[in-house]
Amino acid sequence: MPTAPPPDFAAALAAGPLVLDGGMSNQLAAAGHDLSDALWSARLLADDPEAVVAAHRAYFAAGAEVAITASYQASFEGFARRGVGHAVAARLLASSVELAREAVRAEPGGRRRWVAASVGPYGAVLADGSEYRGRYGLSHAELVAFHRPRLEVLAAARPDVLALETVPDADEARALLELVRGIGVPAWLSYSVADGRTRAGQPLAEAFALAAEVDEVLAVGVNCCTPRDADLAVAVAAEVTGKPVVVYPNSGERWDADRRDWRGEPTFRSARVGGWLADGARLVGGCCRIGTDGIAALAAEVAVRRGVLSGVDGWLRPRGAETEGAGTGGGEAEGAEG
Repeated sequence: MPTAPPPDFAAALAAGPLVLDGGMSNQLAAAGHDLSDALWSARLLADDPEAVVAAHRAYFAAGAEVAITASYQASFEGFARRGVGHAVAARLLASSVELAREAVRAEPGGRRRWVAASVGPYGAVLADGSEYRGRYGLSHAELVAFHRPRLEVLAAARPDVLALETVPDADEARALLELVRGIGVPAWLSYSVADGRTRAGQPLAEAFALAAEVDEVLAVGVNCCTPRDADLAVAVAAEVTGKPVVVYPNSGERWDADRRDWRGEPTFRSARVGGWLADGARLVGGCCRIGTDGIAALAAEVAVRRGVLSGVDGWLRPRGAETEGAGTGGGEAEGAEG
């Protein structure tokens, strides 16, 4: 007989690895939606909410267990530039959580699914690639003032977890971590990284350490980086924080902000999952350019690995404990940089 589902997200995370979805923009673009607007996928919260529900459901069908909402690029400032007032913008932000819940309710029973409310960095609102650079020139107080209103709205919508994602700068992480203390909803913190540092240039160990003592943060890691950078970061996050690790890289291609297009060849392979799990990852998925096929392959790999991990005490499996795909690299051929 199947067991009852865990009562909350923290319990589910403690029970074993969970599969995140892939890129929201990837699925919406594949369905034929124009995402050239500065609001990106957040535009559809107002213009075509059913498209957002359909995107979540497509990832659930592929094996995802956690839906990340379409609020990454949503902000009061961004909506204001489109002539949307504060009250309506707040409703649209909250609706991102409800649309994900709608997708959860539409799925067949017997399997628990979760909703993560996306909180993108300040740079995402600029729509100029700043989330891959950081160093905005804003003070701590200004970053807090920017993030506080939408964090409060998203938390009030009662997601299972807040996804503080694609954070390029430890200074911005400090502001976000200050705001999630006592907010009443757990969170994960994931940085955008390159070559063992945040995009703003801080060492990863220092950046991850900021979250080590924040009880509200259930997981720490990286997203929207190359798979190779993810390989290098997972073990560092686990070692520094002692927390479960979240990892959802992009395809390995490079975003050209001027041309608003991706360049290069993909290097994302589901075979890397074994290495990530061995190094401490417990939330795994994909970001930009990872669609339903990629998540289906990743989910299949996680299903195999769940049996291996079920007998391991605690979060951190010793590096090299698996005979195949263990440690950083996850079995990927050397030199597969995106």
